[in-house]
Amino acid sequence: MSSTVEFEPDPNAELEQVTSNMLPCKLSDVVKQSLPKHVAIIMDGNGRWAQQQGKARVFGHKAGVKAVRRAVSTASQLGIESLTLFAFSSENWRRPDKEVNLLMELFFTVLQRELKLLDKNQVKLNIIGDISRFSARLQKQIATAQEKTAANTGLTLNVAANYGGRWDILQAAQKLAEKVATGEINSSQMTEDALNEHLCMQNQSEVDLMIRTGGDYRISNFVLWQAAYAELVFIDTLWPDFDEQAFRDALAIFASRQRRFGLTGSQIEEIRAI
Repeated sequence: MSSTVEFEPDPNAELEQVTSNMLPCKLSDVVKQSLPKHVAIIMDGNGRWAQQQGKARVFGHKAGVKAVRRAVSTASQLGIESLTLFAFSSENWRRPDKEVNLLMELFFTVLQRELKLLDKNQVKLNIIGDISRFSARLQKQIATAQEKTAANTGLTLNVAANYGGRWDILQAAQKLAEKVATGEINSSQMTEDALNEHLCMQNQSEVDLMIRTGGDYRISNFVLWQAAYAELVFIDTLWPDFDEQAFRDALAIFASRQRRFGLTGSQIEEIRAI
């Protein structure tokens, strides 16, 4: 990421109209309806994008960094509370060693370059996942970045690194089991709320909208608990091409849907009429 790009939140920014042949509603509808508080994105397609350009996969990952900056900028401008990006899954260790090493080095470099800009724009950085497998140098850089931005009051940027939704639930369950074993709580106190308190992002709202780029239709073990009632939007756009307009398009799709949370459509309409 380049440190020359600014993304100061602008609550007065006028939302542009979405191309009518792409979406079921206009972005003016987004203004009238609630935006999601928490957006999660599976950033897929870096490697395929590079292959289409006739380049090595690493070029796609570097181009994907620019898309991250655009997504953070858009989320900040629109006042979204949390943005969670799937940067590196626990399954990604299966990739060729060369690519994994390049990804780790890119992660370190990006943290260094973007820290001042994130801090300037009041973005709070939160790395979620099991970082114990990372190098000591990268772990130190992660700790520095999180400490530097801990008091910021703008967008919370969660970067999922060596993260898996099953791992997240398991480590939370293990923590609760330890409390039962030591007598701190009894088994009847192992509730959903208690488990939620030990999950990553426990102090943030649940995911409202999950976006996956790259054309695949799966959630790939990403924020399984937190996205239980999320609206899912799958798009063909490869991640390096995911720009502000693509983000706003996804938000417009979200705004066009009726979220029922187990209720009927009629019940939702009655609630809205009150």
